[in-house]
Amino acid sequence: MGPDDAFDEHLTARMPWTEVVGVLERLGWTPCGTGDWAYALRSPSGALAARISPFDPAGAYSAALYREAAHTRQVPALVDRRVLDGGADLTVMEYLAPVPEDEGIAFQRSITRREPEVATLAAHIADVHARGAHEQPWWGPLDDNPANVMRGADGRLVVADLFYADGPALFRAVRDDPYRIVRDYPEHLRRHMTELPLASSGGWADGDAERMRAGLAAADARLRGRG
Repeated sequence: MGPDDAFDEHLTARMPWTEVVGVLERLGWTPCGTGDWAYALRSPSGALAARISPFDPAGAYSAALYREAAHTRQVPALVDRRVLDGGADLTVMEYLAPVPEDEGIAFQRSITRREPEVATLAAHIADVHARGAHEQPWWGPLDDNPANVMRGADGRLVVADLFYADGPALFRAVRDDPYRIVRDYPEHLRRHMTELPLASSGGWADGDAERMRAGLAAADARLRGRG
């Protein structure tokens, strides 16, 4: 990481995710994408990308895959990953460029088939995904979206963002059974879960996030009353 991209000394453990975004932008990082779960910023040199999610139960597992499968050079090079205040997630890794859809489809298919050139990567993916399924209450299947296949600056193909929580089921439970959610996720790990951007899904319906926050607060109070 070059000096233009330095960020660590400017962040603290108690910063909310919105403040982390502001700090990075003041350091010259620029927005480069927004999805359902996260915001992305590109570093001043262009070499790095920061992914910031207000709430992402899969963040730790993606980072684990990037570490454990680093030797394959078929996952992003991970620079940093940390849990922010309230359970938000910051991942910093090499910047990746999109590839044509047919390349993404072919690479994902090769992983599914465990073809020889990706067999080691596929084994790491299966291992980390199984770990998430065992540990996480709202775990989703592998994401085979071809857009998750990208290209590093050195030209190699890599795959990212394969793991995710089952958002529709999770947020349906937030609405219908918030007490279950507060038992599954302690407050300090889901404080910002209703602040997800949902850019790919059209955003929050009017009043929906507010109603969910009220339901979670009431469920938290109920849980404390039972403690």
